[in-house]
Amino acid sequence: MESWGPGRHFSSGRHTHESARRAGQGPPGLIGRIHPQYMLVLVAVLGLIAAATMSGAIQGRVPASAGVPPVWSVSPSPAPTGATGPVPATGPASSAGSPSAAPPAPVTTPAPAPAVAAPPKPAIGGALDAEINAVIQVNNGFRVGVALIDVADGVVHEYGVKTKFVAASTGKILAAAAYYHLVETGEASLRTPMGASTAGQQIRQMVQQSNNDSWTLVLSAVGYRGLTSYAASIGVPYDRPVNALTPAEMARTLTELYSGRLLNAENTRQLLSYMQKTNYEVLIPAAVPPGVSVFHKYGLFNGYLHDASILVQGERAYVFVVYTLGRDMSDMAARTRVIHQLTRTVTAGLF
Repeated sequence: MESWGPGRHFSSGRHTHESARRAGQGPPGLIGRIHPQYMLVLVAVLGLIAAATMSGAIQGRVPASAGVPPVWSVSPSPAPTGATGPVPATGPASSAGSPSAAPPAPVTTPAPAPAVAAPPKPAIGGALDAEINAVIQVNNGFRVGVALIDVADGVVHEYGVKTKFVAASTGKILAAAAYYHLVETGEASLRTPMGASTAGQQIRQMVQQSNNDSWTLVLSAVGYRGLTSYAASIGVPYDRPVNALTPAEMARTLTELYSGRLLNAENTRQLLSYMQKTNYEVLIPAAVPPGVSVFHKYGLFNGYLHDASILVQGERAYVFVVYTLGRDMSDMAARTRVIHQLTRTVTAGLF
């Protein structure tokens, strides 16, 4: 390739390169006195400079996030008065800055229907009363008395026989509460020696195992007069030699115990714990559905068969007492079935 460089230096502009043939005409292959190869380089450089200049101008107007593919979005206008649904977003703006199309009319979306909560179990009332009375009536060959209390309101509901029964071993709850009361007033101690153990152990044996020897020891410590006075102080007319209570009186005693109005919290918890996993769980506990806790004290003496219970599920608690009197021990199985029928009726209606 021919190389071209500057000619000899002359002092006058009239002199040209030795290869010039005519005035005003540059050397062969020169455009405006620039070689075509350098012209191509120059054009490329100028193009790059122009592109860089334009890019800088654009970036001066576009936020840094413009490197992300643009997504058209227009903030929705406030909903017209009376519209309850959202206003759909419009399309991209035109070059004039106004929307390219009018937004569609707002769509009213109906509010979702509120979730329907399961209706609560009905309180003790007419329907359950009728079912309990029906079970008692069918089994009218026995003397049956029932008391039911919702601990939340303390109202006593009575069915069947409402007069006194021999309380049998259900009366041991009164004896236990009376001794705990002496402990709380500083007149006795659960650590006091009593029989072959302590007063606290004797109370446990009396309630959980229905031990009659323990009952005798506790009664001796409380005293017959002391027990009668204590029962009267909580609103229960009780004659210890007869050991007689109505189902409602027993139910009120258990309600006061569970509510914490009978004893302090520690003694309440302890006595209730003794009323679980007893030595005789075949009456009310045997017919209670899963998920319901039972605290109870049964009674069995000659023709008397009783169970006095507190039924608890979550925040709901009910006192449920059944007293029965039959001929003797020979019909105890039949009366056990009556207690089961009543228990299933009550728990189905309340839980």
